Amino acid sequence: MVPDDAALDRRTLLASLGSIAGAASLAGCSLLERGEDADTTELADDRARELAERFAPTLYFDEHERWFPTDPRQYTTEDGGETVVDGFAALDGYTERFDEDDPPAPTVFYHGVEYEGSPLAAIQFWYYSAFDQFTTNFHWHDWEVLHAFVDTGTDEPQLYVASSHSGRVPNNEFLDPDPEQVPRILSELGSHSSALSLNDVPEHFRRFPDDGLLADITNSAIEGIERFAEVPVAYGLPRDEGSRVPYLVPDLDGAPIHEHDRLPSVERDDLVPDDLTVGSFDDLRSPPEGLPGRSTGQVFGHAGRDADADVEYDLVPTSELEDIADFTGPQLSFEFAVPAFAEDAIATHITTSGVPWQQARYDEPAADISDPRHRSTLADRYDAIGDPAPVNAVVAGVTRAIASDEAPENEGLTTRSLATEAVALLESEPEAVPTFAGVAAVRDVPEGEHRLTVNGAGVAPHSETVAVAGDDAPTAAGVDGEIPLVTREDATKLEVDAEGTDATLTDLAIEDDFAGRLYDAPLSGPDAVYVHRGGAYTTEVRDADDEIGAFRVNPADESRVRIDEPGTGKGSLAGYLASVAGETAADVEALVQADGDQAGDDDDAAGGQGAGDGGRENAVRGLARALEAVSQAARNAAERAAAGERGPADRSLEAVRNRLGRVADRLVDAGADLPDDLERAIDRRLDQLDRRAEQARDAGKL
Repeated sequence: MVPDDAALDRRTLLASLGSIAGAASLAGCSLLERGEDADTTELADDRARELAERFAPTLYFDEHERWFPTDPRQYTTEDGGETVVDGFAALDGYTERFDEDDPPAPTVFYHGVEYEGSPLAAIQFWYYSAFDQFTTNFHWHDWEVLHAFVDTGTDEPQLYVASSHSGRVPNNEFLDPDPEQVPRILSELGSHSSALSLNDVPEHFRRFPDDGLLADITNSAIEGIERFAEVPVAYGLPRDEGSRVPYLVPDLDGAPIHEHDRLPSVERDDLVPDDLTVGSFDDLRSPPEGLPGRSTGQVFGHAGRDADADVEYDLVPTSELEDIADFTGPQLSFEFAVPAFAEDAIATHITTSGVPWQQARYDEPAADISDPRHRSTLADRYDAIGDPAPVNAVVAGVTRAIASDEAPENEGLTTRSLATEAVALLESEPEAVPTFAGVAAVRDVPEGEHRLTVNGAGVAPHSETVAVAGDDAPTAAGVDGEIPLVTREDATKLEVDAEGTDATLTDLAIEDDFAGRLYDAPLSGPDAVYVHRGGAYTTEVRDADDEIGAFRVNPADESRVRIDEPGTGKGSLAGYLASVAGETAADVEALVQADGDQAGDDDDAAGGQGAGDGGRENAVRGLARALEAVSQAARNAAERAAAGERGPADRSLEAVRNRLGRVADRLVDAGADLPDDLERAIDRRLDQLDRRAEQARDAGKL
């Protein structure tokens, strides 16, 4: 997520929207079953050229970019009677030819189609880079595309769709752009994901309207999840929005790619620079700091129009490339840690490129519209465009769990924005997706259960099962759409082993005394969750009979905590009550002892004449005794439940509830004499104890 001073929290969002109310949040469309689009035919050559020259984008590249748009025909070979572009040949050949002031063969390719029986046409701009190096993917042959939908009757543009990372990440789109303004593309370093820049600040991406300027996208907000109610769902350009993105260097055959013997021209300096790169996510103990933001380097413009551009590119029809059958090269990937019981598992993330003229969106450009409102608007205007289909998306805000200043040491957390963007992976899908503004959004997810893992540089991985209902509403992962990650230096692995438990456990939840619920997901078999060692946790399990069990976890300096055979029912909950009440009594008693020692020191310093503070000591000691009484009654209830004695167990639980009332009274009496952080901790634990005592009383299972 972006740093704290620029975080896209709800307050910031509402403030930023105040100047032009509602301009960026375009929610409210009705998602219908997708209708079929009309067939398309190729635009006539002269008409396609005319539109291409008019809408040819100006391309702004990062100052550290190494792989600019070029012509892949320089690197073709024959393989089995087919023309292919080999990844080694393209990357090594491009690097050999590369001159920082004069990149080789700058080229943008165009393709135009029109919908049958409709004035709607689309002119596509395809740009090829020899390599893609990013956080979530590396691959040979990177193709990006900008679709410009144009009404040929009025000659006005209707919609721009700029490609983002894969089909799982929402594209950057703008409805009804200014017909007099040439589209501008801000290309992301290494990945070449295309952000739009359509306002009066050409070199920067603006997600929200402000200072009299429109946003650079008109993507809809996320409906149905309050925390994202104002966030336009588009990838954007994270490093231009204040976020930090750590890059990785891909391995090939066990060594960094620049050391491969088939890439003699490629050296380390030909990749993304060191100050933006980390060795691996897992090697870091905390997220990297000091990663530089985005700064514009070279600007590419159409050779027939943009004389002021740093580099002029040729505009070439894609028909001149269609004899290329494939773009080849060994698969590049990186291993993605997934929390698992006992040891962590590894998922291998795979990203592939594709041949543009073999993709559906080449002849059906509306297939690339990722925002349902935009498709719905075009469907209203043109019979050739079908209504949008339901969009099944998994969405979560990724944050960082840290120690709370409001809590005693090692006894409470809060969450803040994550300093760097993270990576999300559905294990049922081959592609990981990057977060934007701290939001993980995976679109077009099939209905059913999926395992979602979120990882990042210097943080422990988070993994949970999410169920996608397929009912038009986005699926919020995490707790109310929030997934808090923990830095590796602060992480403790909490393992839950359900083997040997009589009940069939179905759910696992983890709450911190101060931060509240941090994890809540289905459970089947042994599971593991990384938690912050500075938290004080209630671990809750639920079984197939909807019975609840609870367990206290205070990891402190432990590297691993394990809960074996977690049961449910009165006995489990009573044991939890005894543990938390006893823990809190010990905290208060320690304060009494510390005060007694201090009073003794004061007496000695005064020659034995100190009077002490008996009233304060009595109030605090009374609180400690009341808490110990709760703990004893809860232990009695647990013993009775274990012996199968329901009636005595319930009577002991009723005693717990009565004694909790006395604790509340004693807390009022002693409040002025307690440290503020301890008083807050006791108050929060009392709420938890009241709730769990009621659950224990109502439990049907002993």
